[in-house]
Amino acid sequence: MGETVLETSGLTKSFRGFTAVDNVALRVEDGTIHALIGPNGAGKTTCFNLLTKFLQPSAGRILFRGEDITQARPADVARRGLVRSFQISAVFGRLSARENVRIALQRERGPSFDFWRSDRILRRFDDRARALLAEVGLSEFSEVPAAELSYGRKRALEIATTLALDPPLLLLDEPTAGMTEQDVTRIVDLIRRLRVGRTILMVEHNLSVVSGLSDRITVLTRGRVLAEGSYETVSQDPAVITAYLGQEHA
Repeated sequence: MGETVLETSGLTKSFRGFTAVDNVALRVEDGTIHALIGPNGAGKTTCFNLLTKFLQPSAGRILFRGEDITQARPADVARRGLVRSFQISAVFGRLSARENVRIALQRERGPSFDFWRSDRILRRFDDRARALLAEVGLSEFSEVPAAELSYGRKRALEIATTLALDPPLLLLDEPTAGMTEQDVTRIVDLIRRLRVGRTILMVEHNLSVVSGLSDRITVLTRGRVLAEGSYETVSQDPAVITAYLGQEHA
């Protein structure tokens, strides 16, 4: 068992009597890729929203690097190094790829984002922005407006902006959703490169992606943990086959 980076106990979220996440215990180890899977409505995205504090839990605790972040705000947990992407790519379409990453890098200037300042003030971020674009395979698209990038490359750009926060734990919400086969291959290769020196927790529907990337998998159904283990273990679990894999291949 490796060092625990993120851990939950009794994590629960109810909405007017409907329990979306029910007593979830999750343990993410340092340096691993941990996948959270399950059928539609299983509570995966709600769980992500709880972990990154976009939602407050109804019950339970969340520990990040040994510290209780249950009541922390989203900005606070991001500053601590727990950073997420979203299912829908969130980039500034009119800005170039470099400018998008540069905005994320401005965190070191505190609350001032200098949108109205001279470009000269922000040029010191350019080298790091280009290095991050190279890390996600977008060097040749540095000056291309984000709106003109393909969907897969927009997702890569979004990952570059999250990497600008230098997170030890990266949460990826459906990183290959809606992509062509070529883009899926590109993003899978990217995630493999990104894992060096990082821990990744991801929600993903594509089982071939999960099987090829994940060290450990947690299966949710109806908001509860159904099974956990390696892909080989969970894919052979009869309850998982019925609740998830059976739906996937029906």
